[in-house]
Amino acid sequence: MTVTQQEQRPAEDGSPDDPPATSPFILYLRDDEYTEELTLLSNWVRLLLVPVYAREVSSAAPWCGQWWRHPEAVAQLHGLWLAWQELTGPDAGLCGPANWHRDYLEPVLNSLRNPAGPFAGCKVGAHRAKEVPHTEPY
Repeated sequence: MTVTQQEQRPAEDGSPDDPPATSPFILYLRDDEYTEELTLLSNWVRLLLVPVYAREVSSAAPWCGQWWRHPEAVAQLHGLWLAWQELTGPDAGLCGPANWHRDYLEPVLNSLRNPAGPFAGCKVGAHRAKEVPHTEPY
């Protein structure tokens, strides 16, 4: 096993063993760092992403008002936010925002709002936790 594979291998409890110390990805953060990052992400989702890009909720395009309770949604939205920061910042170049829309926004929203996606079963104003499939230990 290479060092890279070993670093990315999850621990027996499913969490990453020792993620890279400099990784900004929210799933690698612990406790106070996670809470702080989730607060910042929540502000971006609530104040920019949803008002500008979230279309009407339907059974074909569900959304959960408590999206932070869905780990997959947190991971995808955090990745989208990191890309937004990079591609809309001062060094992004003129095509940065267009690239963000094409390469990141649409794929993430399509994944999250898919009827079989992480918000499946959630209704307007009502969160429903998804059952995680059972897996056997390796």
